[in-house]
This record gives sequence, structure tokens and C-alpha cells, in this order.
Amino acid sequence: MKSGIPIEISGLSKQFGHVTAVDDLSFTVEPGRVTGFLGPNGAGKTTTLRVLLGLVRATAGTATFGGAPYRDLPKPLETVGAALDANFHPGRTARSHLKVYATAAGLPPARVPAVLEQVGIAEFADRRVGGYSLGMRQRLSLAYTLLGDPGVLVLDEPINGLDPEGIKWIRGFLQHLAQDGRTVLVSSHLLSEVQQSVDDVVIISRGRLVRSGPLSNLELDASPRTIADSPDRLRLAAALDQAGLEYTEGRNGFIVVEPDPGRVGHAAFVGGVELSALHRLRSGLEESFLSLVNGETNALADDEATPVVVDGGEV
Repeated sequence: MKSGIPIEISGLSKQFGHVTAVDDLSFTVEPGRVTGFLGPNGAGKTTTLRVLLGLVRATAGTATFGGAPYRDLPKPLETVGAALDANFHPGRTARSHLKVYATAAGLPPARVPAVLEQVGIAEFADRRVGGYSLGMRQRLSLAYTLLGDPGVLVLDEPINGLDPEGIKWIRGFLQHLAQDGRTVLVSSHLLSEVQQSVDDVVIISRGRLVRSGPLSNLELDASPRTIADSPDRLRLAAALDQAGLEYTEGRNGFIVVEPDPGRVGHAAFVGGVELSALHRLRSGLEESFLSLVNGETNALADDEATPVVVDGGEV
């Protein structure tokens, strides 16, 4: 068993000029659990992780590992394994790529074959990385994070772009790491990608905390809702407002906090609104997640249209 330490984010804020990427964010990631760090693209997840790993200086607040900032850890790779940007020299083999980092960190050479075996790419260790598939590159990134056998793992979108077999493998792998006592923080913009592997969730929108706690609490919030749409969404929104119905606007219409489609249809009828869609949505976790982050849908849409880019990456 490994001895993980908590990740503690307290009052964290980060501004880039006039843009606030992270706004007074606080949460804790506990050892022995997989925590999903969730939010739409542009919500501030990557910026938060960059501050946590000492790559970006915070405007206010702290981000620490067991009370210590990353720069003060005496043996960083043996404490924290992190994968934010998968940058590999295409001409190097996986083995030589990992040897460079192991040597620089003073780690035993035996760790290289050990982690290649651990992530399931030992047979491709001497193949040039330029010929790797996306899934193999993701596994190589994980191998790097495990070089120092750390108690904390910080992974940014590790499931993004994987095929179903790769997704199944990494879900089990993350759970195994947590069961071994490690602290595991995994970011994603889709709850559906990580819901089968996480124990806790931290959800942010526009840099602010929306919800944090056990995934089971979010499951309890997954109540039935109604989908309604119209060629004239402005009039439909007015009709729903007039009826006192709460809703958020999604890709396929309005997600109305009302389990009875009849009541929603009646509100549209009273408002003289033509409906193009009306049906009950047996709400799952993804719908609950979307309803939480879509409270600022229009603002998020503006952010996604004109993302802020800092040091080559979106905030």
C-alpha cells in the first residue's frame, strides 16, 4: 500500500490580464479515492492543475500537496506523478524517453521496464513513439507519472480520444491506483467518460466551484426532467418563465426541471408556442452534470467561441 497525501486547493484565483480563469476555488482530494475534476472546456481545470504543479503562479490562494506547494517537495517525482501535456520526441523509443526522466530524477533504472510493464506497453518499449497510436501515447504518459512510484497522481484528460478498450483499461487502472492508497485526481470535460471510475467529483464552471462531494450525492440529484424545444426558443423561454418552471438550455432544447411533460406542454399552449419536441428525460448523471454547469450556458458559449490561450493552452 502507498501512503497518499491530500491535495488541498484553498481560495485559489488566477487572472490573465482582465480574464479570470479561476475564481476563489476551494476543494480537497483525499487519498484512497479517485476524484473527477469536471467542467466544460474553458472552465479553468487546466489552469488549476498548472497552478497546482507550479507551472503558473496563482493570483491568490494556495494549491498544495499535504500542505506543501509543489516547488517545496523534496522529491517531486516520488511524491506526485503528473501528466498534463503528452509531449514526446517522435524519434525516441518509449524506453529511451523514460530513461531520460529517470536519470534526471535519480531514479533506479529498473523503474523504466517496471512501469512499461505496469501500463501494458512493454512489448513496444523499443518502438519509436512517432509510430504510437493515441492510446499507446496515453499509456506512455501514465508510465511517466509512475516512474517515481508516487502517492499522488494528477492526470489531465487521460481518457480523451481513447477507444472503448482503452477506456475500459484506464478506468480499472485508476481504481487500482486508488485502492493501493494513492490520491488520484483526473480531469475531464465529460462526466460520462469518468463516471464508472471516480468516487468523488469536483465540478467547476467559469472557474468557480459548482459542486463537490461523493459521486453518489450527484446520483441522488438525477431526477427525471422534461425536454422541450421550439422553432422560437425566445417565446418558449418566456412561456416557461410565466409558468414558473426552471430550465437550462441544452443542445437539443430546454431541460426543464419538471418530470411531467404535460405541464410543460400546457405552459407552451398557454403561451401560444409551437413545440418541435416534448418528452420526458429519464435523467442520468450526465444530465445532472449538464444542468449544474449550464446555469451559465450563454457565458460559456462565449468563452468557447473565443478561448483564452496562455502558454500554448486554453485556460
